[in-house]
Amino acid sequence: MLLAAIISFACSSTHAQQKNSEAFDYAKRLGDGINFGNALEGPTEGSWGVVLKEEYFKAVKDAGFSHVRLPVRWSAHALSAPPYTVDPKFMDRVEWAISMAKKYNLLLVVNMHHYDELETAPDANRERFEAIWKQIAERFSSASEDVAFELCNEPCKSLDASKWNSILAETLHLVRVTNPKRTIVIGPAQWNNIDELSELTLPESDRNLIATIHFYEPRQFTHQGAEWIGKESYAWLGTHWNGSPAEVQTISSRFDKAADWAKQHDRPMYLGEFGAYEKADMESRERWTRTVRQQAMQRGWPTAYWEFCSGFGAYDPKKNKWRQPLLNALTH
Repeated sequence: MLLAAIISFACSSTHAQQKNSEAFDYAKRLGDGINFGNALEGPTEGSWGVVLKEEYFKAVKDAGFSHVRLPVRWSAHALSAPPYTVDPKFMDRVEWAISMAKKYNLLLVVNMHHYDELETAPDANRERFEAIWKQIAERFSSASEDVAFELCNEPCKSLDASKWNSILAETLHLVRVTNPKRTIVIGPAQWNNIDELSELTLPESDRNLIATIHFYEPRQFTHQGAEWIGKESYAWLGTHWNGSPAEVQTISSRFDKAADWAKQHDRPMYLGEFGAYEKADMESRERWTRTVRQQAMQRGWPTAYWEFCSGFGAYDPKKNKWRQPLLNALTH
């Protein structure tokens, strides 16, 4: 009886590993990455100061990163009425980015970013959201399996867990029609908050999924002086992060919570965003960034720093060189 139980457990464990192998393999290959923020996620490319260039892909590859996360504001380039057609020229621009990632042997995570209307009125925008994703899926169905889709960046506001679980299930079904083997990234509500993982429902039958979280804690440090936060952020100016045992333990405990969820649900985990704004002192930014990445690495999570060359940027676009303390924290 004991031998039979051992054999049964071994077989079930092997089966679980096999059915999850695509997602876990992709997560392992992701490794260290960086977000090309403030480019295609702006209302128009360049309106937030960043226009993608081939040299950026090369710089990321040469620095030792293995993937890019590409935030895209699809909703700004789609009709507001049925059939919600996405501008073909914008599709071409995203396809160019995919081709650049392929040229430089980088994996690419393409997401849906800043769909503000969906966040404030999910029911009214659900049909449009799904229609846009159907078009994305059809257009890039032949893309390399190095390209992953991320259904929605940071569901929040009125797009709560209940509504998001319903929408993600239907959208995932639509995407799977044309992309049955595509790795897909999905995060919880409330800005991909670790505490919301318990409310995230992923279809059990679809095992080629990666769960994602974002991490900007403590916010008083990472978002000090951030203009979009409001006046409160200016009161945080001068906040340091010293890397004390207590500070490190706080991050470790938060990540343990996410790791426990991932283990319980047998899903790979992806730290899709983390970063500290430029108003913080560089020494603190380096310490915090290094610690967060190390904590993620200890748990086997791939990471994508937020972001490449804007307010959180690890790269200086004016000098065309990396900010070395941040690059060191992200690659060493």
